[in-house]
Amino acid sequence: MVRIRGRIGDWPVDLTLELDAEDWAQLAKHLPAAVAEPVAAAAPVVEQGDSLWRTTLELLRQARQVEGPQLLAQLAALSGGEAAGKRLLVRLRHSPQVRVETGADTPVYHWQGD
Repeated sequence: MVRIRGRIGDWPVDLTLELDAEDWAQLAKHLPAAVAEPVAAAAPVVEQGDSLWRTTLELLRQARQVEGPQLLAQLAALSGGEAAGKRLLVRLRHSPQVRVETGADTPVYHWQGD
């Protein structure tokens, strides 16, 4: 689910979109190639949370390393909000497949798995 809130000129906007696996795959086609492949290669959706977690791992696996703010922006877009994106970042920090390095200005997430 993606929620879009804001304003277009004087008009308030509050829109909620429900996306299935095909919709996410279609949306991923508009991301850079290194990010778009994992969504298309993801296993069939069993539960949205599991699918989102697999997609999160695939994003980092394909990129090999990503700075925290950039990763947060990608995860917020995929999960439907910044709070959900932050929860995924916390989960990544505790994953044995991920190493987080403190950079000069921002953390850098490194893929350690396969």
